[in-house]
Parts: sequence; structure tokens; C-alpha cells
Amino acid sequence: MDCIFCNIVEKKISSEILYEDDKVLVFKDLEPKAPVHVLVIPKVHIASAMELSEDNYEILTSIFKTIKKISAELNLKDGFRIINNYGKFGGQTVNHMHFHVLGGCQLGWNPA
Repeated sequence: MDCIFCNIVEKKISSEILYEDDKVLVFKDLEPKAPVHVLVIPKVHIASAMELSEDNYEILTSIFKTIKKISAELNLKDGFRIINNYGKFGGQTVNHMHFHVLGGCQLGWNPA
């Protein structure tokens, strides 16, 4: 398996890491779509949200606690967007579950 996000977790690929604990990693997106655009990933490889199961659902709690923490640290008090893409038609380009957190400006809506 050659997963770019697993390689970032293992520090084989450098990235601008903003937060890390034993379960979650947060780093800046290389192609930001907003003034603030970070990715929040589980450190364990889970290919997508559709691979969540009774054995690993608790990772979502860690992810959303981290999003709450990092959004405060990034001063996103006026709001932000959380995005999780699934599959080809959903726009998932890396097969490692991840959540985009975008903010720092008024975001428009373009679902397509």
C-alpha cells in the first residue's frame, strides 16, 4: 500500500503539521481553496468513511474534537466548512479518510 497520507503520518513525506496526537494529524492542504484549508486525518489507515465499523467508529469522536480545537486555534469563530468526500463521484482523490476544514472568509456554495 502506498498511501500519501500514511507517508505523512510516518514522516516519510514532509508536510506543514499543525496538530498531532496519538490518533489524529492535522496539516495544511497543498492546494488551499480558502485562506484556511487544513486536512484532518486519522493516523490509522481507513480508506473512506464507508469503511468505518463498530471497531473504529470512535475515531470520529477524536476527529471532531480535534476540529473543534483546531478551529479555535485558527480563529475560525465566524464559521467554517467541514467536508468529507467519498468515492470517485464524490471527489475523493486520496483513499485515506480525511476531512477538509475550510474557513477564513465567506464561503460560497458550489455543489458541482
